[in-house]
Amino acid sequence: MVTKQLNGSDDADLLRADSLAREIFSDVANKWALLIIETIGDRTRRFTELRDDIEGISHKMLTQNLRMLERNGLLERTVHPTVPPRVDYTLTEAGHGLRATVDGMCDWTQRFLGHIEDSRRRFDTPANG
Repeated sequence: MVTKQLNGSDDADLLRADSLAREIFSDVANKWALLIIETIGDRTRRFTELRDDIEGISHKMLTQNLRMLERNGLLERTVHPTVPPRVDYTLTEAGHGLRATVDGMCDWTQRFLGHIEDSRRRFDTPANG
């Protein structure tokens, strides 16, 4: 991540930022975290709504990813004092920023889908010879 020569008093800050970036990328670069962020979107969602809307995610995996996203400041968890307790999840400003980045990646995929499929087909086809 760090691409310039480190010297001076900013060295520690750059190294800390690099380390944090690597940790965050490692956390959020999984299919569940990105799907959760996209599913929450601009709305407030309950745990059961998320579990029902994200096909294939287990209760445990959803819980782990929600906790990780909350820890990284990407979503906010609100517990309402009802019986049974109601828990809502909304994206923070940082979560919306990441969602915009993910949307850009999805747009890129749609734009180059044909190119990628053609390239894969050529690559996977044995050479005639």
